[in-house]
Amino acid sequence: MNKRKLGSTGIEVTALGFGAMGLSFPNAPFKEESIRLIRSAFELGITFFDTAQGYGDNELLVGEALEPFRKNVVIATKFGFKNGDVRQGLDSRPENIRAVAEASLKRLRTDVIDLFYQHRPDANVPIEDVAGAVKDLVQAGKVKYFGLSEADAATISKAHAVFPVTALQSEYSMFYREPEKEIMPTLKELGIGFVPFSPLGKGFLTGTINSDVVLDRADTRNMLPRFSKENRLANQALVDLIAATAKQKEATPAQVALAWLLAQQPFIVPIPGTSKLNRLQENVGATTVSLSADELNNINTALGKIKIVGERYPAQIRDAAERK
Repeated sequence: MNKRKLGSTGIEVTALGFGAMGLSFPNAPFKEESIRLIRSAFELGITFFDTAQGYGDNELLVGEALEPFRKNVVIATKFGFKNGDVRQGLDSRPENIRAVAEASLKRLRTDVIDLFYQHRPDANVPIEDVAGAVKDLVQAGKVKYFGLSEADAATISKAHAVFPVTALQSEYSMFYREPEKEIMPTLKELGIGFVPFSPLGKGFLTGTINSDVVLDRADTRNMLPRFSKENRLANQALVDLIAATAKQKEATPAQVALAWLLAQQPFIVPIPGTSKLNRLQENVGATTVSLSADELNNINTALGKIKIVGERYPAQIRDAAERK
């Protein structure tokens, strides 16, 4: 698989990463199956793996799965919650950042964290203090690179002025293009990489979740306005656009959605997650799908005419949801 650099700091990863979060939540596969899946991702060429302190036992899972290949992979994890529990709220105090780093090193079975993200901005802790704490960890040899997640352009710039930010992780896809307004220009100007999560729109862009699909009662997408039956029907035009392009390219809708992301900037590295081997293989196949300038122009012109209906999160729990 081709490699990409996350910004100008020099860290090189595969063009596609693997988001492991879904392997530690309800309906996740058994541990042994998850470990096999992570190792299959490596065997298929992926060398960039994403986890977090706040994803339950996910660091333990990723650490065990990747221990045999540790020298050949880049592991990203995150800090920023009280006791590693998203339900307890944010905590990016320097002393907590240091404690999380030590705990993550043990759970990941490694002596250094390749990329250490602040999971969410903490209004109670100046971002300059956060950047300074990670800088100290880098100087101590416990962390290699500093990242932010879901931060706005101003926060990114303030952090970068204290210590170079290597990558920003935020939601970005054909289904959610808000980062194009202010985030993308800032990243390009400062030489920062972009790691989109939910690059397949939480599954919507795969074309497998139309308005007729009944989501399982335990499916967290039930709480998202974008996934109401009415909004799925209203947003079907986007899926139809992707499906039509996929047919022309002899690819799948998921592969076209990922190929579109990869074509937006050379410093973009999506991290789709899955618990199924066939989906993992399909995602990897996206790195061989090439969209021409004319095809991209046609897609973007069509996207400009499609109005996406439904917010990412319900208003009454938006703040809590965004912390997760």
